[in-house]
Amino acid sequence: MLAQGSRFTFCARDRRAQSVSKRICAGTRNRMGTQGLSESRAVRISDSRDMATDIRTDTAFAVQLAGSLDNEGLPPDRAWETAPPVSFCADWQGKNADRQRETQVRLLWNADSLFLRFDARYRDINVFADAEPSGRRDGLWDRDVCEVFLQPRGSHPDCYKEIEVAPNGLWVDLEIAPGEKRDLRSGLRQRVNIDEPQKQWQAVLAVPMKSLIARFEMPAVWRVNFFRVEGAEEPRFYSAWRPTNTPAPNFHVPEAFGALVFTEAGGKIGG
Repeated sequence: MLAQGSRFTFCARDRRAQSVSKRICAGTRNRMGTQGLSESRAVRISDSRDMATDIRTDTAFAVQLAGSLDNEGLPPDRAWETAPPVSFCADWQGKNADRQRETQVRLLWNADSLFLRFDARYRDINVFADAEPSGRRDGLWDRDVCEVFLQPRGSHPDCYKEIEVAPNGLWVDLEIAPGEKRDLRSGLRQRVNIDEPQKQWQAVLAVPMKSLIARFEMPAVWRVNFFRVEGAEEPRFYSAWRPTNTPAPNFHVPEAFGALVFTEAGGKIGG
């Protein structure tokens, strides 16, 4: 999380994404033709050679979870095979791509939770050692983190949720409004894993849906952006899925958000 700027102009909801969502929800139940992945805990980004990296897109998909959760209340490894990834490795201006710091994000959902998985390649890891007993750590963005900003349907144009997780499992969740931020108190669950030989860390999050929106209904299209910070001191590496294009690093630009389309299990993406 970086310093907030002035009041932002709302980016109109992506009409194309809404159309896609409606087609998905009314479409057939054919199994999605997404790329299968390794069922190991940390999927090797570098081995996914046919999976494009740093693709500039404006739409991410959250796929309905089919099946049960594991004993930690998180999707089992095989469930993520149905979730198409978004990938990025360029900075907040869409420049200076660094594939050794590539990030992939996948999303699943059910009636109770939104699930996210970050697979992050790294050069070095820099984390805080101290936190609240729950693992919450204010100012987490001053060390390495993966971040998601979520703007559910019906939100005020300048209001959104910010959730961050560090390689050692520390986290912070915030509710952002013009000129202020408040604790979201989402009750999220998380699991992290560091694969030192492969220089990659993975974080899986389960965020209760009730902390994000009063009533979740399909079809649903939200606004979203994904970010990454790495480095102990400036110049740090600030990367973004949807570039914010500010002169100095700033992730708090909701008009740069992309669309997050929720799809039903087995529905077609793209129609």
